[in-house]
Amino acid sequence: MTPDRDRLASLRIALGRLDDALVQPKTEWTRDSAIQRFEFTFELAWKAVATSAQAHGVEARSPREAFKQAFALGWVTGEDVWLRMLDDRNRTTHTYNEAIAEEIFRRLPEYAEAVGALAEVLSAAG
Repeated sequence: MTPDRDRLASLRIALGRLDDALVQPKTEWTRDSAIQRFEFTFELAWKAVATSAQAHGVEARSPREAFKQAFALGWVTGEDVWLRMLDDRNRTTHTYNEAIAEEIFRRLPEYAEAVGALAEVLSAAG
């Protein structure tokens, strides 16, 4: 398996785990678990974009650069969703606040859908 296929396979597994967490009855534990799964799914998503972009001769060394390239290449839509996702990932990674956790948890289904669409596009492009 090539590195971009490995990343894409890992992204699909992570997305499945996020989806699994989101269908569980909501408790503090499942909320926090879903947020953690969102964090590693987001990391795999931007790295899969960076790897795929590199195959197109484009460098992306950060999540912001990766998604900027994904927009330019037509791999993602809904720029506001991706920018909010990046901001939320940064918020969950660097601090913990109960109200913020609730706010982000409510957006996770939308984020999972966007990442799923990205994985489909990257699969078709590869």
